[in-house]
Amino acid sequence: MPRPEVLERIKTAEGEADDIIAEAEADREERISDARERAEDIRQEAEEEARALEADRLEDAREEIETERDRILEDGEEERERLRSRAEGRVDDVVDFVLERFTEEVHAQT
Repeated sequence: MPRPEVLERIKTAEGEADDIIAEAEADREERISDARERAEDIRQEAEEEARALEADRLEDAREEIETERDRILEDGEEERERLRSRAEGRVDDVVDFVLERFTEEVHAQT
């Protein structure tokens, strides 16, 4: 094969190689761009799921607190009623005790 033809074939091959390299680089850049977009989508989706999970857990905690608060208030109301009832049952005893002491003090002074 004559030299000019060999040189022409080499130049053609180099041109084709340059085209293949340029195409591969463009494909690589496109894949990187697509991967970044997918990664951003995944990150946003994960953040949304985390916010939803946080909101759910916060709501659950509020409900638990409200239930516990209601139970404590109910227990307190029952205890208050028990103490009130017990105190009412002792009013006569206290009055008798105070009158007795008062009478003793009056007699002690006379």
